[in-house]
Amino acid sequence: MGVYESIIKGLNEAVDYEAGKGKARVTKCTVNPAPEFNAEQIKEVRLSLGMTQITFAEVMGVSPKTVEAWEAGTNKPIGSARRFLSVLRTDPSILTKCDIISA
Repeated sequence: MGVYESIIKGLNEAVDYEAGKGKARVTKCTVNPAPEFNAEQIKEVRLSLGMTQITFAEVMGVSPKTVEAWEAGTNKPIGSARRFLSVLRTDPSILTKCDIISA
């Protein structure tokens, strides 16, 4: 099936679903909670990437003061920041794969 046919099929399925003629596909999975990070672990992730606090803040989408507070143990990352830290610790190459940084 080509790209065009795939798009048309998907659109037709969406129209059928909206009209009550079809059922949505449901994928069941277990989502593991994002791990917590202490100040030292955050600094380890940053240093393993060879980044300053300012550059790391840009990558994380937070202010440099936030990274400073994380590494001082004053504040802790929450939500998506914890998830992204986990991804960075597991696969640092994600930054180049997703064109977040250029090598």
